[in-house]
Amino acid sequence: MDIIEKKLKDIQVFMKLTYGVVPIVAGADKFTNLLTTWPEYLNPALTGVLPFSGNTFMLIVGVIEIAAGVLVLIKPRLGAMVVCVWLVLIALSLLASGNFLDVSVRDVVMAIGAFALVKLTALTETFNYKKA
Repeated sequence: MDIIEKKLKDIQVFMKLTYGVVPIVAGADKFTNLLTTWPEYLNPALTGVLPFSGNTFMLIVGVIEIAAGVLVLIKPRLGAMVVCVWLVLIALSLLASGNFLDVSVRDVVMAIGAFALVKLTALTETFNYKKA
């Protein structure tokens, strides 16, 4: 492995850990609300059409986030795409509500990073494929 391949692989591993662990932590926190009170982030229009409470919805979101984080750790290319789409959907929901616009912008930036992980993983997989 040449130095460029090694550096790219190191970056890919760092990003994989970041985009794997952060959704797992955020998802787990949906059950404890230690970082924030998650139901407050729900778009009120969405809350009005849910067949259950906002808290129950956030518990479901927590399970999905944990699963997405685990998927990033196991299959980073697919998992990072799931996380990317998930973050864009959260950002759009926040934008539509008109609340937490700073969080919406942050989620778009994180989605771009997740997409970069998708591309970087594809590149590192190409290196591995050429060596096989």
